[in-house]
Amino acid sequence: RTLLFLFSLFIGLQTFAQKKDCQYTTEINDSIGSYKETKSYLMHEKVFGGNSTYLFFSLANEQGVPFLKLQRIEKSLDFIKASCFDKNSRIFIQLLNGKIITLVYGDQETCGNLIRLENDPINSRLISGNFVFLKGSIEELKSSPIWEIRIRFATETVDFAIKKEFHS
Repeated sequence: RTLLFLFSLFIGLQTFAQKKDCQYTTEINDSIGSYKETKSYLMHEKVFGGNSTYLFFSLANEQGVPFLKLQRIEKSLDFIKASCFDKNSRIFIQLLNGKIITLVYGDQETCGNLIRLENDPINSRLISGNFVFLKGSIEELKSSPIWEIRIRFATETVDFAIKKEFHS
């Protein structure tokens, strides 16, 4: 139920989540353990000139430990500098009520991959990472909708304003 409620907050950005079954795109149960993951949802979109940035979230649970899977995609006609996650990387989620929830990066150091297709002038850079919820932070997410997200990369910090709907 906690994942369902958290999932509803991320998607609906409403004060009260609707009760419905959580739908997973991946659900594995075997002798090693269990893993569940929701489908990925667009949380932020910025398109300005020839540049665009997209932020996707999915919720996952491995062996009872919930975490957030983040994917950031940038596209531009110009070169896109690399963003990296390291042991100091964090996601800060500011709620509408002013509280801030911190998620800690839980993987090995990684940098975004530059993707360039032949005969296509657009550069794309993709970075993915898993962020673990600190104890008690999931309960805080139940209290208020998300207002803003701040991501601390290895060398910079970037803010993402959350909108209730997209117009692209």
